[in-house]
Amino acid sequence: MGKDNGECGESEASTRDDAEPSGSDRYVDRRRFLKTTAAGTAGVSVAGCLDAFGTGDSDGGGDLDSIDTIKIGVLAPEPENNPIGASQAQAAELAVQELNDDGGIGGKDVELIVKNTHEDPAEGQQAYQELTLEEGVHVTAGVFTSEVLLNIMGDIAEQGTLHLTTGAASTEASTRVKENYEENKYHFRVGPLNDRQLGENMVDFADANFSDMGWDSVGVLVEDYTWTEPISEVLESNLGGTGVDVPVNTRYASGTENFGPIYDNVEGEDVDAAFVAMAHTGTQAVVQWASQQRDFAFGGIHVPMQLPAYYGMVDSACRWGITQTSATAQSELTEKTQPFVEAYRGAYDGLPVYTGYITYDAIKLYAQAVEDEETVDSDDLVEPIENMSFTGTTGTIEFYPPDHEFAHDVVYGEDKVFPIYAQWQENDDGEGVQEVIWPDEHATADYVPPAWL
Repeated sequence: MGKDNGECGESEASTRDDAEPSGSDRYVDRRRFLKTTAAGTAGVSVAGCLDAFGTGDSDGGGDLDSIDTIKIGVLAPEPENNPIGASQAQAAELAVQELNDDGGIGGKDVELIVKNTHEDPAEGQQAYQELTLEEGVHVTAGVFTSEVLLNIMGDIAEQGTLHLTTGAASTEASTRVKENYEENKYHFRVGPLNDRQLGENMVDFADANFSDMGWDSVGVLVEDYTWTEPISEVLESNLGGTGVDVPVNTRYASGTENFGPIYDNVEGEDVDAAFVAMAHTGTQAVVQWASQQRDFAFGGIHVPMQLPAYYGMVDSACRWGITQTSATAQSELTEKTQPFVEAYRGAYDGLPVYTGYITYDAIKLYAQAVEDEETVDSDDLVEPIENMSFTGTTGTIEFYPPDHEFAHDVVYGEDKVFPIYAQWQENDDGEGVQEVIWPDEHATADYVPPAWL
């Protein structure tokens, strides 16, 4: 697998073989799914072409008077094929275009350079080094997998260049900031919530909704990947405290393709729903749940269901499924959410994935900090960003202080950043829609149980 050299050509698909279903199911496997969904989500090729987006060259230095161009680097997985990476790259492009159309940042032109991480720690590190050492960017943003993020944390510290994470959830990054602040202070997580907060949010959803939804008893199903370990810990400790019965709590094997035995066990306990945390195995799980019309509802964190094009990709098998996400095309979390959705739709004839909202916010937040401080010097920007309160598309973005257990992570709270829960429902035209069912103030529809229950 070759590194991205900035050529406007095809990228390779993800090679996480342990995450790919390989059965003969008539639905798409993960690799083909990511390729084809990218087209429906984004609509244009981005990875190499964006390497040259912008004008001028960076002169280095910190004071705005000493430079001609502000360079922003984005690290995205397979931005030509993967909807996660495509949304990161294209949302960044949109943000930079809007900034340049409005006079740049502090009167300086903004240039965007996108590099492909290939979802591989070594390739991600190579891409990061290209951005900072060869391209001389003033800030980096993006990164989807925690493995890539943790592998570049040392480089971020060594280069002393701000990095705004917009996809990876590992709390190990924030732990490093707290334990060695001077070295790791350049890292901020604009989103999503970290892996422990994701679990806390699932518990909050259960506490607020399960009784009204008729989910008095649930089976917890969590795929056995590193990213879900803190989620499992939180659910095991706190879910029962909401009053719900949890007779099934299963971490199933990462290579699982046949969910029959797992679902038999869930049905055997007569639960009302499967409460899930899934990414790599999510498509097989939801397709088999729907095609077999299992005797329980289905929802939680389901990363594939977050994709706007997913309904068509699985022949509506996700109908009535529920997932947590940062925002959807139907949501209006702040006054900036819908303008971003419409601008993205107009530019790319598609809709952003959650990483798009977060990446757009990250670049606009950085631009605000640079304009306020009149510098691109990372050391001079750390404290101002620590103290910022910025309205983005996903909520009010603030960061935990350096002495917090989640140092430099986005603050989780109802008046800050608070994920929504969306249910796939079908409109009168037979189209799938990600209707927001919670929080109540952002709801666009009520929860609807599966028709066969």
